[in-house]
Amino acid sequence: MGLFSFLKDAGAKLFHHTTTTPTTTTTNPVDPQKVHDDNLAALNKAVHDTGIDIKDLRIDLQGDTVTAYGEAATQAEKEKVVLVLGNVEGIAVVDDRLTVAEAPEPESDFYEVKKGDSLSKIAKHYYGDALKYPVIFEANKPMLKDPNLIYPGQVLRVPKI
Repeated sequence: MGLFSFLKDAGAKLFHHTTTTPTTTTTNPVDPQKVHDDNLAALNKAVHDTGIDIKDLRIDLQGDTVTAYGEAATQAEKEKVVLVLGNVEGIAVVDDRLTVAEAPEPESDFYEVKKGDSLSKIAKHYYGDALKYPVIFEANKPMLKDPNLIYPGQVLRVPKI
């Protein structure tokens, strides 16, 4: 449990910040509650789409902070949910209130990708062996689909081995 910081201007573009109509010069009034509800629904969908089942999942959104409640089966699933929520453009902080059903394994390190990074470079730094990059790739599935597609500002799990 704890607070995790993320780069607010990087990540998946899930949020709809306005309700303007592009076909006319007039705009619909922005309903802040609808925008909030839509953004909250987008966060819930992002977690659901990972296939990770969090018992009694509840997500709260206040400004650029997301608070997640519920119970994950494993430490890895808990960490992945934190990363799914934090790697969203517009989110700066994830307040992790998730619990783990099993005896938790050691917490992973979280690493913010810098310009010029690769999974091999990160593996070399953490494990002393660039060829261990598949460990990091596997630890970040299903968020990562390709080991070559990471971007600056993205936060990754780096499990202890």
